[in-house]
Amino acid sequence: MKPFGRRRASRTARHSAADPGGIRAGRDLIVGELRPRKAALLRVLGWSALEGAPALLSGALVAAALDQGFLAGRNSVGFALLGVLGLAMLIRVVATYAMFPHLAAVVEPLRDALVRRVVSGALDAAVAGRRPGKADPTAAVARLTEQVESCRNLTASLLRTLRQLVVTVVAALIGLAVLAPVVLPLVLAPLVPAAWLFVRLLGPLARRRRDLVVADERIAAESGRLVAGLRDVVALGAQDRVTGELAAAIEAQARATRALARASAVRLLVVGVGGQLPLVLLLVAAPHLVRTGALTPGEVAGATLYLVKELAPALRALTATVGDWILELGVVAGRLAEVGEAPAPDPVPLPIPAAAAERPVRPAALSAREVTFAYGPYAAPVVQNLDFALPERGHLAIVGPSGIGKSTLAALLAGLLTPQHGTILLRGAPIAGLDEARLRREIAVVPQEAYVFAGTVRENLAYLQPAATDLELDRAVRLVGCRDLVTRLGGYAAEITDPGALSAGERQLLALARTFVSPARVVVLDEATCHLDPATEALAETAFAARPGALIVIAHRMDSARRADQILLMDGHLPTVGTHDELLARSALYADLIGHWSVDPRPVARRTITSAAQAEESPAREAPATGTGHVATAADAAAKPH
Repeated sequence: MKPFGRRRASRTARHSAADPGGIRAGRDLIVGELRPRKAALLRVLGWSALEGAPALLSGALVAAALDQGFLAGRNSVGFALLGVLGLAMLIRVVATYAMFPHLAAVVEPLRDALVRRVVSGALDAAVAGRRPGKADPTAAVARLTEQVESCRNLTASLLRTLRQLVVTVVAALIGLAVLAPVVLPLVLAPLVPAAWLFVRLLGPLARRRRDLVVADERIAAESGRLVAGLRDVVALGAQDRVTGELAAAIEAQARATRALARASAVRLLVVGVGGQLPLVLLLVAAPHLVRTGALTPGEVAGATLYLVKELAPALRALTATVGDWILELGVVAGRLAEVGEAPAPDPVPLPIPAAAAERPVRPAALSAREVTFAYGPYAAPVVQNLDFALPERGHLAIVGPSGIGKSTLAALLAGLLTPQHGTILLRGAPIAGLDEARLRREIAVVPQEAYVFAGTVRENLAYLQPAATDLELDRAVRLVGCRDLVTRLGGYAAEITDPGALSAGERQLLALARTFVSPARVVVLDEATCHLDPATEALAETAFAARPGALIVIAHRMDSARRADQILLMDGHLPTVGTHDELLARSALYADLIGHWSVDPRPVARRTITSAAQAEESPAREAPATGTGHVATAADAAAKPH
């Protein structure tokens, strides 16, 4: 059996040979998006037919004006026929003006559909756990900002220009055939070989155009990475290396541009053969045709007008349009079709090692073994030799001075950063060996700056659990203290049109409720309640602590730390784990942090969380008086209507 990579490479090679530059895929994409707008396209075509009236009538009217008017001494008839031609020109102006609203009805929905495709493809790739090499977010930005807009502009230009050129060429050939059939072979003899030559050029032009599009994407990706990591580049003295990589991408784009220019230059031969040679043949044959009576002088002038005024300019513009606009549209749309494909099904999650499953003791929900991490090979470690184990339903608070690396540790535990040494395990399995999709389902991180997107309240709350029922949403918003906010917004069906209009605390509440209803079994709150009042913060953290799974809180208030089972103190590169009382007794830094935090002197025991869970399951049951007064009061305060 051949390796999978070879089979895939051979399929790709066959696809590239059959579809140079991805034009066929691009054509299918554009045609598929335009198919629902047939009515508007038919109206555009109808007005285009009227625009072709001057091209159809010009040669015939000029020939008649000469033969039956001016050359026959009937000037009034000649001027009258030219007036009819002027009326046809006026009809073209009116038809062009009337066509534009129907053109907009085709083009603008196409752009919206392509934007949805690019955004959905990028999000699906991220959710499916594709690696950056296959779904680079910076390249996705290039597709969204450049390629989608290119498709929109090119489609509009083609519908506005190409339809007119095609109508002009067809009308001119029909008019020429009716006026002077004997001239038609002189025109078609060079025109057909020129058309064949042009079709043969489309494949090489498509490949070179696609190379240029890919080179543009690479420059966007390299520039985005450079800007994002500029501080690290300067700190590590890697300016020359990064500059070289970016220069290589720019040089590749320049090579692609030159190759495209060389291939495009061959089109001049097509224009010369198809557009100019018929006129030369007509002028050479005209004296003989007039002497033999095959043509009149007026018919020679009319045929010449068809060639000079209508056919040659239209062919020149049509060749450039097909060679540039249609080709570019096909390549760019093909690129969008490539990257917008539906992601492959989620891979089968890696099982927990058999050795871990056979242990009599259930593995910890999340644990770290000798974990060390630093931002660069010469930087001081942010975390060094960290060991801890967080059991199921465990509650860990991470505390330390500002800038000590608490958020870095949270990113390590969530699998967003990779330690240089040591292992982080999720239920006994190293997270480095888990597929991205499973990792994102199992671990949820709520950052300090909560994200809320434009859409309904339900779409925001159920984003991580689309199948969530109203009862599940009701429970989540009630337990985290978000019920009043949802009611004020207008319920689950209400639209959030401007997320920026919500306060930072309101966005945090929505993000907390979204995470509560998610399937994640390990939740990391990275100062996710910093914009909430202490009572609401206590209510939310108590709800998460009672939720199935494990909870990690980056604490910014002492009450958050005291509610936890264990506290991880970030003290330089020497992290220390213990309870509140243990750390208070043996850590001067922890005691100093307490002196800077505003605290409630009353103790809060772990059974507060147990009582909160019991109270949630049995609302009528009273919480124990000892050790629960502070949290019970906070919950009561948050549950009262404003």
